[in-house]
Amino acid sequence: MFSGIVEEVGRVAEYNPSNGALSITAPRVLFGDDGLRVSESVSVSGACLTVTGLMPDSFMVDISPETRRSTWFAEFKKGIHVNLERAIKYNSRIGGHLVQGHVDGIGRVVEVKHEGDAKLITVECPEDINRYVVEKGFVAVDGVSLTTFDCTATRFTFSLIPFTAVHSTLGILRPGNSVNIETDLTGKYIERFMTSQES
Repeated sequence: MFSGIVEEVGRVAEYNPSNGALSITAPRVLFGDDGLRVSESVSVSGACLTVTGLMPDSFMVDISPETRRSTWFAEFKKGIHVNLERAIKYNSRIGGHLVQGHVDGIGRVVEVKHEGDAKLITVECPEDINRYVVEKGFVAVDGVSLTTFDCTATRFTFSLIPFTAVHSTLGILRPGNSVNIETDLTGKYIERFMTSQES
């Protein structure tokens, strides 16, 4: 489980699309606090992945075929930047919202506008994902916890403050870019419960 607060922007050191092996350079996540250990979970741009190996300046994970289908990770190449967050501890503050790291699907940036120091970024999603996005609700975009507004059947907008723009990959988003979307879990559980009661 994660909080949607990015700890570090890492860089893809190597990626083998044939077997999904991925190594990421990330000194802060690798050595900060207790540091990473093999078998621990880490959020890579919103996807919960298992640490499979540790190198002096990077860590390794494997991307399964299902993860490749559900994310934009098919676009991975050496040098690309990713948002990183280690799993939260139960005695930690949760600055964002509870994020599982189970990506619902891919969204596409359709508009980036400036409003003062902030950016307003509009994302288009399939209706079966966007149905769980509500006005002033939570959504994780590439693993970053955000508040939504101007929600329609297929789009939502979020405001990106300068701090988050600098400390995540969201600050370099442009129209046409793909992003990983995870909607708030609460709505899914409520829908499942109500559906089961009707049947």
